[in-house]
Amino acid sequence: MMIKKQKLTWILLSAGCLSHPAWAQSPWTLGASVLVSPSPYQGEQDRVMPLPVIGYDSDRFFVRGLSAGAYLWKDLQNQLSLNAYYSPLHFKASDSDNDAMKQLNNRHATMMGGIGYRHQASWGTLRTELATDMLNNSNGFTGDVAYLYPIERGDWQLRPGVGVTYSNGKTNDYYYGVSSDESARSGLSAYKASSSWSPYLELSASYQLTPQWTTFITGRYTHLANSITDSPMVDKSGSGMLWTGVTYRF
Repeated sequence: MMIKKQKLTWILLSAGCLSHPAWAQSPWTLGASVLVSPSPYQGEQDRVMPLPVIGYDSDRFFVRGLSAGAYLWKDLQNQLSLNAYYSPLHFKASDSDNDAMKQLNNRHATMMGGIGYRHQASWGTLRTELATDMLNNSNGFTGDVAYLYPIERGDWQLRPGVGVTYSNGKTNDYYYGVSSDESARSGLSAYKASSSWSPYLELSASYQLTPQWTTFITGRYTHLANSITDSPMVDKSGSGMLWTGVTYRF
């Protein structure tokens, strides 16, 4: 496994999008963590990144990693918010170990913005989000819906969940399509990606060391849809992430 020296912002969104039980307990949370995420592109190594944890949650605003937003409606059961977040998915041709992949154009990370809704009840939590590319890299949009069930056992908090992510054709074609010009240069088959639904499983677990200190681990595995795995740029059937660290609640 190769540790890549990339900008710190590469992966903070993945941390911010997943559930983190400690963030709901106090307006401010600070900590340190490590995140591991494999690239879906062939010829690229797994990415390992140490990063800080910054969280803030009030009645009007929140910050989670590199996602932030403003609540339009917030009570004990419902949260409706306007969200903005950094989407880290990108491809840098020079980083690939594959000669054909080196001939492709770069795909850039972007800033997404949209609306999210969360409903919490005794039977669990329903989480939904719809966002569009605000930097017009792909001119696409994505959607996400998930169900999570919180479990508390003493100082332990567990939050297993299941969900599905939708990406429209413009999003997938930008990140996984191969144009005719790229095909001629690289020898890879030309490919136009369509929209997709990719299901995932996630699990967050935290342990309360003291009233202020908490250690946590979060993981997600996504089964990539055929529209993505059929791309000659991709050599995996799934993607995932593992995030672990310790936080201090003020």
